[in-house]
Amino acid sequence: MTEYLGLMMFPALMVLVLTGFPIAFCLMSVALVFGLIRFGDAAVFQFISKVDDVASNYVLGAVPLFIFMGALLERSGIADRLFDAIHIWTKRLPGGLSVGAIIMCTVFAAASGVAGATETVVGMLAVPPMLKYAYDKRLISGTICAGGSLGTVIPPSITVVVLAPVADLPVGDLFAGILFPGLIMSGLFFTYVIVLCWLKPEMAPREPESEDTMPLLEKLRITAVALLPPVVLIFSVLGTILLGWATPTEAAACGAFGSLVMGICYRRITISVLIQALYRTLSITAMILLIVLGGSMFAGVFFASGGMVTVQKLLAEYGLHGWPAVSLIFVLTFLAGFVLELISVVLIIIPIAVPLVISYGIDPLWFSIMFLVVLQTSYLTPPMAPAIFYLRAIAPPEITLMHMYRGVIPFILLQLVTLGFVIAFPELATWLPEQLYGFR
Repeated sequence: MTEYLGLMMFPALMVLVLTGFPIAFCLMSVALVFGLIRFGDAAVFQFISKVDDVASNYVLGAVPLFIFMGALLERSGIADRLFDAIHIWTKRLPGGLSVGAIIMCTVFAAASGVAGATETVVGMLAVPPMLKYAYDKRLISGTICAGGSLGTVIPPSITVVVLAPVADLPVGDLFAGILFPGLIMSGLFFTYVIVLCWLKPEMAPREPESEDTMPLLEKLRITAVALLPPVVLIFSVLGTILLGWATPTEAAACGAFGSLVMGICYRRITISVLIQALYRTLSITAMILLIVLGGSMFAGVFFASGGMVTVQKLLAEYGLHGWPAVSLIFVLTFLAGFVLELISVVLIIIPIAVPLVISYGIDPLWFSIMFLVVLQTSYLTPPMAPAIFYLRAIAPPEITLMHMYRGVIPFILLQLVTLGFVIAFPELATWLPEQLYGFR
């Protein structure tokens, strides 16, 4: 019975989660109860060491800085200028506003690292003009939800920052590894929109030709002015990490400072805005780090109880090893994404999955990139999709939940296509880290 004690932690955790108890305290409570049952008072000393491990983890220092950067970018004025500049070039395309929104989401995700911030900001900018030109509400919903979800896989993603130390992988390798799959997914999204709106023009009526009277030089000037700040910000964060000039925490500090400077230059930063950004940073950071601590305690008790050995034994008994076992992990990840916050899924699944895939001879970096794509798919999949909840908070009443549920389905299929590309061509995840860092 003792050997199955670790496995019993998971149903106990699910029961607590379904009661509506905060996930961080669910993880801690289950770890405490099972730790005391298995190890007695000695479990308390293990928990104290986990607190020290989380508090001294240098990589996690990037989390509040990225959150602060995203909070300031929402108020800085960079988003509305950037959307207007992108729309200048996409308005003549089929579904031009939707295409512009996806490109905007891609750029903003690369500048902020926070999926929720990306979807909220772009949604508030893009939904009103799409409704004005009578875009199909399913297309509007799918565009904003799918574009916002790119913040999960386009670096510098907060989810990746948390995943890296748990998977024992460098953050820079993960950022480099997820870059191509994220851009491929973005490309599939706007290609789908263009083809759909070309085949079905009624989905996205064109804007009147008379509105497009701006000279080419003026278009170029507006684009340059709007693109320069986010490009500089993206380079100061992502570029310095990929080139090895700065650690993720140092790059996050540069990004936070850069977003503050941009907000001041655009005259959008007041004492009130700064206090709101700091408060939001504090609350979200406290939530994330508490979940990280709870996940660390949970994983510690699970491993010390022999849970990993039991899992390997059970998989062997049922003839599951190699790719069948990995497929099972992905299914569990997808299902967990319905009921748990993404970082919670990372902290529950990854400590168990990575040792298994290493034992199967699978590259842990390649696996982690596939895991992130699966996790993003669950982020978009009804009925419990966080992406839909974000849109519901900012969408007008005429866009219903049914529009959102139906609108995201094609984009979910495109995410699965991206996953298929990464599985079929591992180099999409491993080539850039190899070139930059000599990974492997």
